[in-house]
Amino acid sequence: MNRREALSAVGILLGGAIVGGEVFLSGCNTATKKNGLFATTDIELLDEVGETIIPTTTSSPGAKASKIGAFMQTIVTDCYAENEQKVFVDGLVELQESCRKKYNKEFAALSVPERKEFLTALDKESKDFVKTDDYKKKKEAFDKQQDDWQKAEEAKKDFGASHLREEFPPHYFAMIKQLTIWGYFTSEVGMTQALRYLETPGKFDGAYPYKKGDKAWALGGFFG
Repeated sequence: MNRREALSAVGILLGGAIVGGEVFLSGCNTATKKNGLFATTDIELLDEVGETIIPTTTSSPGAKASKIGAFMQTIVTDCYAENEQKVFVDGLVELQESCRKKYNKEFAALSVPERKEFLTALDKESKDFVKTDDYKKKKEAFDKQQDDWQKAEEAKKDFGASHLREEFPPHYFAMIKQLTIWGYFTSEVGMTQALRYLETPGKFDGAYPYKKGDKAWALGGFFG
């Protein structure tokens, strides 16, 4: 499985484009790369949030086993534009503040039911957020600015401008959820234990026997 196939598979799962995906496909080299965006505590928090989204079961390890926090750190640092990095990093602070306000403790100290309740509410918040008039207006203005910049660059014969244009970021939790699913299902743990891994696939068999509950297949050898 190559990079584009991996992103396409995750995009289908999530029903939309992946933040940072285009930069990832070009090799994760951004002009806005910033080291030191994350503290060790941030990585630990992302591990716990990822584990709540994809928990360990009797049949497979969860997101934490795939070192999902470190994966998110790499993608956000190397592949996110500066505005996306800011939303993501500020979002981690907001997540902890919201958690303290609701439960009087940080996310790591929550029980499993509390974690699920909290993230379910955040997921709903992230979906409602992009439907607000304020978000739509800001995104429209931002997209127009990027369109104008791209046209100006292309008028100067810079035809690589389309790959450098920025996107208006969604809610921070939407990015965390995207990265969790992307990182887990392209990791060795996710592909070989959560899915059924076939390193060298053979011919397509449309009548291959399937029992309800069988794991999906993971084909190829891409481990993110």
